[in-house]
Amino acid sequence: MKAYNLHAVGDLRYEDLDMPCCPSGWALVEVRAAGICSSDIPRIFTKGTYHFPTVPGHEFSGVVHSVADSLSDSLVGSPVGVFPLIPCRKCASCKEHRYETCSNYDYIGSRRDGAFAEYVAVPIWNLVRLPHGISFETAAMMEPLAVALHSLKQGKLESGMNVAIVGTGMIGIAAGQWAKKLGASNVIVLGRSDAKREMVERCGLKYGVGTETDGGYDFVLEAVGTPESVDLTLELVRSGGHVVLMGNPSGEMTLSQASYWKILRKQLVVSGTWNSSYDGEEPSDWMEVRTALSDKSITTEGLITHRYDQAEFTKGLKMMREHKEPFCKVMTLWNQ
Repeated sequence: MKAYNLHAVGDLRYEDLDMPCCPSGWALVEVRAAGICSSDIPRIFTKGTYHFPTVPGHEFSGVVHSVADSLSDSLVGSPVGVFPLIPCRKCASCKEHRYETCSNYDYIGSRRDGAFAEYVAVPIWNLVRLPHGISFETAAMMEPLAVALHSLKQGKLESGMNVAIVGTGMIGIAAGQWAKKLGASNVIVLGRSDAKREMVERCGLKYGVGTETDGGYDFVLEAVGTPESVDLTLELVRSGGHVVLMGNPSGEMTLSQASYWKILRKQLVVSGTWNSSYDGEEPSDWMEVRTALSDKSITTEGLITHRYDQAEFTKGLKMMREHKEPFCKVMTLWNQ
């Protein structure tokens, strides 16, 4: 098969690889769509993966090509999304089915070979069967959609709240969509300039520049990961309000004395969020995402701004790394 294989930081090669092994309890998925996450850019160009070589890619969908066990033959040919975290099932979190906080997890696309390839090996438990009407591109966005939903649950978003999202990445915009669906009275997505206004408004949300706002929000989600964005988040939230920190840190995070005082004097509820909840067919963030996509109460059309076919994959990486133009979700198409 063809795959983009990371041999070292910055050394990504499009090459022929053997088809992945498919042990008992696993399936081989033929990739049809894979999103490029903003975290893939430092993973490929500056930070690396947990070992080399590794095929990156964790936001994806496809068709079950084959299974290791005959009892699962009925899955072959099924369209699926994929929960990329593989829990250890032994730690305290796993015993409570809080798999997203597993202390010894494996992860498709960073700790093991992922979806920037024609085929990827996946535990059958991680497969999310797709109902009719959900496209492969939409299904490849289930992971960031679930992360966005999870962040709002961590902050215990309630109907009627006045909500601000700091950050105009795909997950920040998706969180704004979820907040509206969950009954927020007002939702604004805040960026640093007007470059992303059109894509935010195309998703049915209000856009604002951070410097134009005041501190009256009941719930503020930080979705950037810089000290400046955390400071802005704490400025925006009202006294007694809820703050959720979600953005992956861009580097060392320093909290100013003024911001620390805001946490104390405003008596804020500050929560962290990580990944999303999933437990097979049991109720979870992923099952809520599947339902919302199926009944079209959450849509993805306005979130995809760029598409690249398999052979043009590195053009998408380059565009994102160099910020040549505003983007939201960059989608790559495979096995077309």
